Amino acid sequence: MSELKSYIAQELAQSVDPRVAAFAASITAQYGEASRAVLFYGSCLRTTELDGQMLDFYLIVSSYEAAYGKSWLVGANKRLPPNVFPAEHGGLVAKVAVLSEKDFHRLNRIGASAVSVWARFAQPSRLVWHADEAAQTQAIEAIAGAAVTLFDMTFPMMDIDTEYTVEDLWKRGFELTYGAELRAERKERSDSVVDSDPERYARFGPAVVAAIAEREEARDRNLKIVASRAAVEKRWRQLRRNGKILTLARLAKASATYAGGIDYLAWKINRHAGTDYVIKPWQRKWPILGALVMLPRLIMGGAIK
Repeated sequence: MSELKSYIAQELAQSVDPRVAAFAASITAQYGEASRAVLFYGSCLRTTELDGQMLDFYLIVSSYEAAYGKSWLVGANKRLPPNVFPAEHGGLVAKVAVLSEKDFHRLNRIGASAVSVWARFAQPSRLVWHADEAAQTQAIEAIAGAAVTLFDMTFPMMDIDTEYTVEDLWKRGFELTYGAELRAERKERSDSVVDSDPERYARFGPAVVAAIAEREEARDRNLKIVASRAAVEKRWRQLRRNGKILTLARLAKASATYAGGIDYLAWKINRHAGTDYVIKPWQRKWPILGALVMLPRLIMGGAIK
C-alpha cells in the first residue's frame, strides 16, 4: 500500500461520535445488501458539533438497481449523480448522498465533469460503516484519487516565479474548487478548511506528491503529456460552468427526492453568507421555480458566488 493510501486508511478508521455510527447503521438498514460503505465528512466532522447541525453522509452502494429496484431513482442517480435524501436518527438530521462504487471511483478522478466529489474527499472523512474488507479497500482506492486530482489541477495554476509551500498548494486548490461550485461560503472559507487541521495537510501533501511521481514514473516517457497552464485554465473554466449548471439541475432533481430541499438551501446560504433570506409559501409549493427565482437574486447580491 502506498504512503498516501496508508494515510487515508488510518484517517478513515478514526473513531467518531457513537451517534454518528448509529446514524450510519440506520442508513444502511434502509438499503439492505446494496449498502457497501458509509462515509461521514464535512463541517460537522471538522467541528465535532452535531446537535442542531446538518450532518453529511455518502452512502456507497453496489449498484443503483440493487439500491432502488425498478424505481425511477435508478435513472436519476445514473444521469445526475448523486441522489440526495434527508435523514433523521436519534435526534440528529443529515443529508445522504448516494453513489455506486463505480461512480464513487470515477468522480474522484480528473475526468469527472464537476469537482463536487473529489473536492470533498481531498478533505478528511471517516468510514463509519463498511460491508466487508473489499468495500473498505475500494473506498480507500477511490478516495486516493481525490487529493491527486486536486494537486494535478492545482500545480499548473501556481505562480512559478514565487516560492510556495504545500499549505499554499492545498489552499489554492480548495479556492479553485469553491469557485467551481455554486456555493454560499465566503472566499476565506477555503482557507479555513486547511487552517482547521494544518498538520493533516502538511502530512498528506508530500504523500500526494509522491503518489503523482510514482504514477509518472510508471508511464511511458515518450507518451507522457504535460498539461500546460493554458490547458488547465481551460479545464477550470469548464468545471466552473459545469458546476453552476449541475447545481441547478441537482436542485431541480432534489425537489422530487428531498422534502424541504429549498428550505435547506436557504438555511445553508443564510448560515454561510450572513443573509436572512426567507422562503415564501409559494416557493415551497413550487420549489423548482422558487429556487430559480431565489438564486439569481442571491448571486447578484453577492450572497453566493
